[in-house]
Amino acid sequence: MIEKTYDAAAIEPRIAQRWEDAGAFRAGAGAAEGAEPFSIVIPPPNVTGSLHMGHALNNTLQDILVRFERMRGKDVLWQPGMDHAGIATQMVVERKLAADKLPGRREMGREAFIEKVWEWKDESGGLIFNQLKRLGASCDWSRERFTMDEGLSEAVREVFVTLYKQSLIYRGKRLVNWDPKFETAISDMEVESKEVDGHMWHFKYPLAGGETYTYVEKDADGSVVLSEERNYISIATTRPETMLGDGAVAVHPSDERYAPIVGKLCEIPVGPKEHRRLIPIITDEYPEPDFGSGAVKITGAHDFNDYQVAKRNGIPLYRLMDTKAAMRDDGEPYAVSAAQALAITRSGKLPSENEVDEINLVPEEYRGLDRMEARAKIIDAINADRLSVTIKDAEGNDIPYVENKKIMQPFGDRSGVVIEPMLTDQWFVDNKALAGPPLDAVRDGRANFVPKNWEKTYFNWLENIEPWCISRQLWWGHQIPAWYGPDGQCFVEKSEEEALDAAIQHYLAHEGPWKSWVQDRIEKLQPGEILIRDEDVLDTWFSSALWPFSTLGWPDKTPELERYYPTSVLVTGFDIIPFWVVRMMQMGLHFMKDAEGNGIAPFHTIYIHALVRDKNGDKMSKSKGNVVDPVELIDEYGADALRFTLAIMAAQGRDVKLDTQRIAGYRNFGTKLWNATRFAEMNGAVHGTAVDPDGLKLPLNRWIVTELGKASSETRAALEAYRFNDAAAALYRFVWNTFCDWYVELAKPALAGGDEAAANEVRAVTGMVLDRIFALLHPFMPFVTEELWAATVEGNRPRLLCHTEWPAIDFADVEAADDINWLVDLVSEIRSVRSEMNVPAAAEAALVAIGADALAMERLERHGPALKRLARVTAVTTAEQAPEQAAQIVVGGLTFALPLAGMIDIAAERARLEKAREKARTEIKRIDGKLSNERFVANAPEEVVAQEREKQAAYRAEEEKLAAALDRLR
Repeated sequence: MIEKTYDAAAIEPRIAQRWEDAGAFRAGAGAAEGAEPFSIVIPPPNVTGSLHMGHALNNTLQDILVRFERMRGKDVLWQPGMDHAGIATQMVVERKLAADKLPGRREMGREAFIEKVWEWKDESGGLIFNQLKRLGASCDWSRERFTMDEGLSEAVREVFVTLYKQSLIYRGKRLVNWDPKFETAISDMEVESKEVDGHMWHFKYPLAGGETYTYVEKDADGSVVLSEERNYISIATTRPETMLGDGAVAVHPSDERYAPIVGKLCEIPVGPKEHRRLIPIITDEYPEPDFGSGAVKITGAHDFNDYQVAKRNGIPLYRLMDTKAAMRDDGEPYAVSAAQALAITRSGKLPSENEVDEINLVPEEYRGLDRMEARAKIIDAINADRLSVTIKDAEGNDIPYVENKKIMQPFGDRSGVVIEPMLTDQWFVDNKALAGPPLDAVRDGRANFVPKNWEKTYFNWLENIEPWCISRQLWWGHQIPAWYGPDGQCFVEKSEEEALDAAIQHYLAHEGPWKSWVQDRIEKLQPGEILIRDEDVLDTWFSSALWPFSTLGWPDKTPELERYYPTSVLVTGFDIIPFWVVRMMQMGLHFMKDAEGNGIAPFHTIYIHALVRDKNGDKMSKSKGNVVDPVELIDEYGADALRFTLAIMAAQGRDVKLDTQRIAGYRNFGTKLWNATRFAEMNGAVHGTAVDPDGLKLPLNRWIVTELGKASSETRAALEAYRFNDAAAALYRFVWNTFCDWYVELAKPALAGGDEAAANEVRAVTGMVLDRIFALLHPFMPFVTEELWAATVEGNRPRLLCHTEWPAIDFADVEAADDINWLVDLVSEIRSVRSEMNVPAAAEAALVAIGADALAMERLERHGPALKRLARVTAVTTAEQAPEQAAQIVVGGLTFALPLAGMIDIAAERARLEKAREKARTEIKRIDGKLSNERFVANAPEEVVAQEREKQAAYRAEEEKLAAALDRLR
């Protein structure tokens, strides 16, 4: 007996336990021998993470596909796993140590700290997996992997060593995002740019030797508006503390103002005059003549744009700060040229002192100061030397020219401190050398983006790809398998023993001081005696890049790798196309080969979903206070309601605007199905038996089976095309409207009548259709459907619903479908008119068919009782013309009139409709004006423009509806 109400909080855990006890989601569960494989690897969440709305959407869509294909009989594997999340996890554990008043990371040492991290992982990590299970994710949880487990670590070592020996990984100096709090390089994805209040200072760089030139400014017509003799070039900067590291001042080649001084030298205006460094004035395409003074200081070691200018022009790169972003006081080399950096990069050795320029660029008074403290002192010193550009204040006095303006500043997303572009020694992947195969794989259709427009982002990234910095100055992560000999020579091997063997062979083969030293100790040499391991760990994206094949056991040739690689589809967000999708394509195509040696793409389809925003279309953020917790939504509404909401709103290329009212509405959808099933049970519906559609007698039953077939086909086609919203919408229409609203209502007379054969046919069809509904809805709403599947038969069903065959209904009775749909449309139109015209609910009206043909007359006669019951019609008559004061509707090409005289105030109703229509027209005009303004469309945030377009469409639909209502009254 089905309970009176559906209690998600009580039922969902029970269903989840039933699946787990049955091993329902293990690889291949429910599949026939020889079934086609279908596999998905989960985008591994951080071990520190908890479920957020992005996870909920991503995993709901994956689960829909996985359950759909499992029910289609495929051999399914949904591979779960977690990412070790280097910087995030290290931060969590360090905070915990501090909270527990235990020694810090550096006090306890690397080995002890790593043990603490593993302890935390075993005790507290992986909360998100339990939350994913609550969502209903049908992963093979027995195969859970972790990017730091031994198997994946072996894969990481294999890939690193192989790429290094293929010269595709190297160590070199490049500019990276540096987090001064965590003292490590971080990826672009870990940098959050924020608009903050800032300043732009304008300074004079004096020309060397007191030289002067005529500075001339002209207007757009070429007329001279300013001409004066200058002994300086003016630059503007938001970061005065980096001036000490300037390598040049650049101007645009077409900028005539500075043509007389291009190639000359100027002074950096910091420090005592006798010690000021001279730098050249160069030309480059980077400066914009119309922005600021048109002259740009080039600080190649502390700005990404400047770094590119320095590389193009051979400008030295001067690093000013230490790992904490304080002005350097370490005595190490301060400068390296771009050419030297490249040489060091390719040598495979750490730089030695003779490979860099030893220039102490930081004056004594600034050494050791935090960068912001140094900024203030440098500004004061420049002002004291009167080398600031000045303007007049209100009293006519000269004051330093400082602009107060909004600037974009990079912050570490976890540390919250300002990120410093920093020139450091790091390990890099030669991305450009690995870019060709991923480009070809998408261009020739071996891998396809859905929606296709995301190819542009993918192609743009790969065609302009930069080296990938893969080293991090952390302790938690895959330690780089590189060891250095006493002369800085690098040995990259899978183990320290192999590195020692390589080192011995190297030193024995090369004449030098270390040859005899090694010869004397060759029998007793231990790794630690001669080799020092690189302390850095790998970027977490490095291990994630191997995810589609490392999780299946590679580099071993496992049965799972043979069976499930390549995977079938990747479901992910657009924001990690460069960081994850591209890198998985690179690594998969490089390491996984077919029999002919051709690279195998890790998946044939890449489905990119959009963002989940709040109900107003704003991006969710803690600062806005609009973050929605999916676990709280599951607690309140149930997992099925949340899943169905996300699915039906997941239109390709459109962000999901999450409104809890929508979730409540789809909870009601589940309740509607529950109640319809209870109604069927109380009326003797028969479940679990076969029904031959061709043998059905009642047109009503032939119609509902025809509509069921349409719904099944629409859902299948939509899921195959990754149109999740269309699939969900097709099911919603069929279940709520066609079955619950219409079939159940139209079947009541047969169930209550005296024709037992007709009643039994309705009972059999009702049970069969509900069984198919449970199956069709199962990928979207797995808990309620699995519960109803089990509760609607005596004893046990032959199989769990999640293993039941996907419904395929090969039956259509066009005549029966047209007949019943005609009745449904007519009743719907009558109800719509009554609603639009504010006809009182209790009022009954006559229905007049205008110029009805024989078929219409026959239908009106046959469906008369239903029309009277469902549309509150007193009588059905025919006429050649519509009566006065009647609303008119058209159904199936035939006009019907609904006389309203005496039921409503026609004049007042017309006035109401016209007023509402005019209001809609006014809003349309206002929004049209906004959207036709090119400046608004170009400058407004994307979500604001999208909101206006949605409002425009809604008002237009409302205006059309009101116009139709007015036409009916006329």
